[in-house]
Amino acid sequence: MVDNISVVVRHSVLQAYTPDHLRGRVSAVNGIFIGSSNEIGAFESGVAAKLMGTVPSVIFGGIMTLVTVAAVAWKNPSLRRLQALHKST
Repeated sequence: MVDNISVVVRHSVLQAYTPDHLRGRVSAVNGIFIGSSNEIGAFESGVAAKLMGTVPSVIFGGIMTLVTVAAVAWKNPSLRRLQALHKST
């Protein structure tokens, strides 16, 4: 359920911040990445579990997720301040 909410939020942000003339192209590329992300993630998880073991790979994955979020937040402070677009007419 939470994944579905995150998909809606990501899609809304993507559509709101993409220029009109690029919206179709950006949506197409985004669709390819979204469509293949589960398969790529499952492959990566299987390889990590085979190499490290199940529990260590889960712990490592959780830690790397937090590190990635912290790095993105640090390098892109504008994402932390992301707000809804207000179009003046």
